[in-house]
Amino acid sequence: MKLERFQAFSDGIFAILITILVLEFHIPNYQEGHLLTGLLGQWPLLLAYGLSYFYVGTLWLFHHDYFSLLRQIDRNINLLNLLMLFSITLLDYPISLVATALTSRNRQDMQTAFVAYDLVALFISATFFFVYLYLHRHPELKSNPGAASFYTAIKFDPVRSVIMYSLAILATFWSVWLGAFLLVASIIFHFLAYLRMNKRLVRLNEQGG
Repeated sequence: MKLERFQAFSDGIFAILITILVLEFHIPNYQEGHLLTGLLGQWPLLLAYGLSYFYVGTLWLFHHDYFSLLRQIDRNINLLNLLMLFSITLLDYPISLVATALTSRNRQDMQTAFVAYDLVALFISATFFFVYLYLHRHPELKSNPGAASFYTAIKFDPVRSVIMYSLAILATFWSVWLGAFLLVASIIFHFLAYLRMNKRLVRLNEQGG
């Protein structure tokens, strides 16, 4: 598979996932003259969608920038990329669980929903780690010889994410809202890690140029 086809396929999966996220929106059940009340009652869905859109968008930015280092791909990176994309497509289900649980405000349901979201996010971070590790061990796939130092600077970011989501899972069994806070904090960490990675990538490209 050519690199262009690899990137186009991955971008297509991200685009489809984001489209699926918005399909969760439906006209609420409401009595005539109380549409606003019905819309306000959908705040859990809006919150879950907004957070997940931000998360998926950050993952796409990571994917786009990191794989821009490649000059060629092999079978194994194709398989690892498929695993990564599979993990990301799982997000739609826990999003629905979180929105439903927040609407009911049942503590046990919220625990289950947040833990499900954490587990999927942990899985996603683990797949990124395996991709990072494989590409580090196969420098011949990269276009820039300085990419080894770039990897060294970011290689523990997925591990940190796995630890943060694991802590969120444990915290959820003690306090649902603490677990939710750690989940949101972990997603924000992804974005901050992306900004840091992007700055290093720009610097790497400038040195290579």
